[in-house]
Amino acid sequence: MRELIGKRYWIVGASEGLGRAVAEKLSRMGAHVVLSSRTADRLEQLAETLPGKADVVTVDVARTDSVRAAAKAAGDIDGVVYLAGVYWPQAAQDWNAGEVEEMCDINFLGAARVMGQVVPGFLERGHGHIVLTGSLAGFRGLPGAIGYCASKAGVMTLAESMHADLRGTGVDVQLVNPGYIRTRLTAKNDFSMPFLMEPEEAAADIVEHMRTDNFKRSFPEVFSWLFRLAQFLPDWAYYPLFAARR
Repeated sequence: MRELIGKRYWIVGASEGLGRAVAEKLSRMGAHVVLSSRTADRLEQLAETLPGKADVVTVDVARTDSVRAAAKAAGDIDGVVYLAGVYWPQAAQDWNAGEVEEMCDINFLGAARVMGQVVPGFLERGHGHIVLTGSLAGFRGLPGAIGYCASKAGVMTLAESMHADLRGTGVDVQLVNPGYIRTRLTAKNDFSMPFLMEPEEAAADIVEHMRTDNFKRSFPEVFSWLFRLAQFLPDWAYYPLFAARR
């Protein structure tokens, strides 16, 4: 069981929703958190409410220079949790180039930029803890999710490659794949969201996973079975089931 008390964790995407809930949970468990997002005022407000030590470091994960400066300001960290993300529901017929590019840039390339700054330091010290956030939507392409599915699939395979490469180095990589969580992002959906979770509930699952030695956790568990099984369906069965014609 991994010990979190006294450990310094950089939470990227901490100002709202799931990131905020994870920061609160880690702080209550005794971790020293470094809170990051683009909005300093919300981070400062959060830091004031936390029971444990908290530092604020603003970052724009879409800019390499900003990520580099933030990583330096975060200092010597024991772990990083990447929770930054954006989302707009849209089908290919409704393609909004700016929104699709931003989903790929923040959700996937942002994670890669942060990893590029923390992984070398972790390897040099011989220890570190990395937690990346995928999604149940990343297991296979879904209709009405142009940009989002692709960006999360990228994060998931990034985590898998890192886990394969870094085994035995002292740098632990973990991946969490949540389902629907009640946030300002899912509020954009106009469809039913089965097994909808509150941010605090999802944060508890993530932090519980962080304390284990396991690589991956997909949740809610029963709902995740549908997405994992879909990977094994042949195309002739998958698309009629999951992609109704418009």
